[in-house]
Amino acid sequence: MIEELKENYGFLFEEDLITEIGQVGLIKSLKRGETLMEIGSAIRYMPLLFKGSIKVVREDSDGNELLLYFLEIGDTCAFSLSCCIGNKKSEIKAIIVEDAEMVLIPVQKMEEWIGKYKTWKNFVFESYNIRLEEMLETIDTLAFMKMDQRLYKFLTDKVKLIGSRNIENTHQQIAHNLNTSRVVISRLLKQLENEKKIRLHRSRIEVLDF
Repeated sequence: MIEELKENYGFLFEEDLITEIGQVGLIKSLKRGETLMEIGSAIRYMPLLFKGSIKVVREDSDGNELLLYFLEIGDTCAFSLSCCIGNKKSEIKAIIVEDAEMVLIPVQKMEEWIGKYKTWKNFVFESYNIRLEEMLETIDTLAFMKMDQRLYKFLTDKVKLIGSRNIENTHQQIAHNLNTSRVVISRLLKQLENEKKIRLHRSRIEVLDF
C-alpha cells in the first residue's frame, strides 16, 4: 500500500502522513457497476483512489439519477468529507465507472489529521473547492444547456475520464445519467452522428474530434 500511496499522493502528502495512512487505511477493490456508497448509509471511511473512476450521483425516490461529478485517481469525495466531519449519513450514491482500487481512511482520522498535517488540511479544502466548481458547472448545464449540448458534454467528459474515445454505455444508461428517456437519447445521438461529432457502433459510441 505504501508504494501506491507514494506514487499517487507523494506529491501531496508528507512522508509521515503517508506512513500513517498506510497503518490505518484499508485497501478495497470494486468492479465496474458496483456501488461504493448508498444514499442514507452510514459513512465510516473516506476513499482515496489509486485506480479507476467513480461517478457521484443524487437519486430520487423513483431511482432517477442526477450526475454530480466524477472522481479520478488522486481525488476524494467532498460529500464524504462533509458527512465524515459532520457525522451524517450519506446524501449521495457513488458508483464505480471503471474498475477501481482505493484506500479507505477511518472517519476518526479526518479531523485529527486536519489539525496535525498541513498538507492534509490543504487537500481537504482543495477537494471542497474543486467539487464546488464541478457542482456549479452541473447547475449551469441543467439551467442553460439544451439536452443535445448536455449529451455531448457528457460524452466528452467521459472520454477525458476514461482516456478513450470509445464509450461502452448503452443508450438507456446514458438516459439514466441525464435523467431523460432512451428514445430522446437515441434521437440525439443520431443527430450528433449526422453532425460528425460521434460515430455509433453496435455496442459502443466513438467520440470524434472535439
